[in-house]
Amino acid sequence: MPIDPVDLTAALVRCPSVTPEEGGALTLLEGMLGAAGFACWRVDRNGTPNLFARWGDKRAFRIFGFNGHTDVVPIGDADAWTYPPFSAHQADGWLYGRGATDMKSGVAAFVAAAIDLVTEAPPNGTIVIAITGDEEGPGRDGTIAILDWMRETGERMDICIVGEPTSVTHIGDMVKIGRRGSMTAHFEVIGKQGHSAYLHKALNPMPAVALLAHRLSSHVLDHGTDHFDPSTLSVTTIDTGNAASNVIPARTRMTVNLRFNDLHSGTALTEWLRAQADAVAAEMGVAITMQSQISGEAFLTPPGPLSELVTRAIRQETNQSPVLSTTGGTSDARFVKDHCAVVECGLVGHRMHEVDERVWIDDIHDLKRIYGRMLRSYFADGPLGARNG
Repeated sequence: MPIDPVDLTAALVRCPSVTPEEGGALTLLEGMLGAAGFACWRVDRNGTPNLFARWGDKRAFRIFGFNGHTDVVPIGDADAWTYPPFSAHQADGWLYGRGATDMKSGVAAFVAAAIDLVTEAPPNGTIVIAITGDEEGPGRDGTIAILDWMRETGERMDICIVGEPTSVTHIGDMVKIGRRGSMTAHFEVIGKQGHSAYLHKALNPMPAVALLAHRLSSHVLDHGTDHFDPSTLSVTTIDTGNAASNVIPARTRMTVNLRFNDLHSGTALTEWLRAQADAVAAEMGVAITMQSQISGEAFLTPPGPLSELVTRAIRQETNQSPVLSTTGGTSDARFVKDHCAVVECGLVGHRMHEVDERVWIDDIHDLKRIYGRMLRSYFADGPLGARNG
């Protein structure tokens, strides 16, 4: 009997899997997939729960992969929710709950599609399902841990669909063929504390941080590319913590966040930021330290066989042709891209991470059909020749 993806979504939403808690979600999926003939391994690392499941031979000629996560962000103010955040309440065509959109419904849809296929019409090939409990957290021991384990054990995917919510207003109106890179830099500008009436005895770090903020935020990094919007830099905070109006502070801190396209690398941008800070420090006579963290590099899966497979499945199931986009934040596709060609395709991201997060129930059924169409087409047509290594 076909798996109902809405029932599975509801069961997953009822699992309180706020990062890093597993909440029973991966245990539930492991039981279902195992009963359908998938070999399952828990690939937990440093307390982070992860699940790898494979139907078929890992040496198969063609291997279709799905990637997703069952961890969710905190609920916030529980009293602000119309229905309890882990109740999976259904009303007026919606299913409510934390993770309903991001992304337990996507996981439910691809698990249901995969189980239906292997039980009703077993394919000539292999299906891999990789699910982490750490996408909303630091990300160091989630999908990265699964990919490390796959490399060590000889597992692979030839292509991968990440089930993040990518649609904007209607299911299938947008898929992601890449993502901008993301990085954060923290600066500390160090001067000398003193009385504001005796400027010559102090060294105020505030003008220096203002100059650095202006130079960084006014600089045009680029004008975009064929597939990416222009790169951006945002000053997100300047913190001094000085409550006295007559005291020149000794130091102040500033944080900037960059979202960059494939014209840049995190390393090159780090070097540019360091050079700008050094120049301001020399001009203003202060010391400036910098620490940076690269969350992910920009990447692109060029339009080709994989995006055509996804587009065709969406068109056949919804009569809609999706926009191929690289907009938005980051996802675990930034890790999968080092293993194989990857495209993100999922539901409308309606109110994800917000109070009263919810998903349109009919869309869950549609997404299962889209994923099922992708699977059937892939195994009917043969490998796409899209594997990166």
